[in-house]
Amino acid sequence: MAHIIVEYSRNLEDRIRIAELLRKVHETALLTGVFEIGGLRTRAEPRDVYFISDGHEDSSFVAVIVRVGHGRDAETRKRAGQMIFDRLCDHLAGIFENTPLAISLDVQEIDPVATFKKNNLHAIVKDRATKALK
Repeated sequence: MAHIIVEYSRNLEDRIRIAELLRKVHETALLTGVFEIGGLRTRAEPRDVYFISDGHEDSSFVAVIVRVGHGRDAETRKRAGQMIFDRLCDHLAGIFENTPLAISLDVQEIDPVATFKKNNLHAIVKDRATKALK
């Protein structure tokens, strides 16, 4: 399982191509081989109110949180996080060159004791894939 939340300052809205960014991040998470497609969710949260460094209106941020299911070792989490971060930075390279921009990614392990979930996506995705092959 992985939940990927991309937070970004609203002043990037016209330049960030958020749908494309989410697609790239989602695809990269799958390419890590760490996450199953039925457990992967990638979403964006624009932020309208924020203060960055000196508060200048041109300053911006993209902060990604990758919440992963319990049980993956530190090296696996690091490798997956680095792959996603590299793809994120690649997508933002043009903006980074011309904009005061902070980019971050944090991999967090989900607490297995106090987490509740109900998910039928694994079976449905598997069924869709089987039907697509026919």
